[in-house]
Amino acid sequence: MNTTSRFSIAKAALLAAGLSTLTLLSACGGGSSADAGKPLPTPKPNPVPTAPTTTCSSAGIAASNASPATATVCMLTSKGEIVIELESVKAPITVANFLAYVKSGYYKDTIFHRVVPGFVAQGGGFTSGNVAKAGTLAPIVLENQNGLSNVRGTIAMARTGAVDSATGQFYFNTVDNKGLDYSAAISGKNGYAVFGRIISGLATVDAINAEPQLYAGADMTGTEVLLYWATQLK
Repeated sequence: MNTTSRFSIAKAALLAAGLSTLTLLSACGGGSSADAGKPLPTPKPNPVPTAPTTTCSSAGIAASNASPATATVCMLTSKGEIVIELESVKAPITVANFLAYVKSGYYKDTIFHRVVPGFVAQGGGFTSGNVAKAGTLAPIVLENQNGLSNVRGTIAMARTGAVDSATGQFYFNTVDNKGLDYSAAISGKNGYAVFGRIISGLATVDAINAEPQLYAGADMTGTEVLLYWATQLK
């Protein structure tokens, strides 16, 4: 199974310590295990392939200016705008990596390739037609014990089954997903690194998460949700 393909949602059993089964973000093929060997269906292209604007809104800029964070990013998606503040102190490696992708224009015209209702909206590595983007930077170290939690409205890095493997793909937590945090009950390095939070546009992420699925349990939308661009505001 190609680890550069779309990230899948897989079940991982935790150690016997009264903890529940955890749904993890790991890398293998698209869809569920029942889809193995089958051609992947493709969502319909978005009917608005061109960004309606190339600048962040006045409301988004105001949210950025009001944030105490030293770094903020504005994203425009086909479902609306999202502004995030980044945790440069608590997650310096992850933030620097994310900003490098933003500054390079890497996220331009990508899609949210994995959208799981009541869980996450994941993007940053594929373009229309589920075409993987090449030219990613080197994988980064997992900043898994930075005191930040996978709660609703936060942004975190997706990765493969190898802990220090995150590159450009990220996800938004659409609900509290504290089960994705580091756990001392699990042997070795684990969890997913949160590095920021939404300060404007949470409704946009909710709209992405509410998009009709390609088919029941597909974990992808029937129509592609585009990320037109991402730009650093400060």
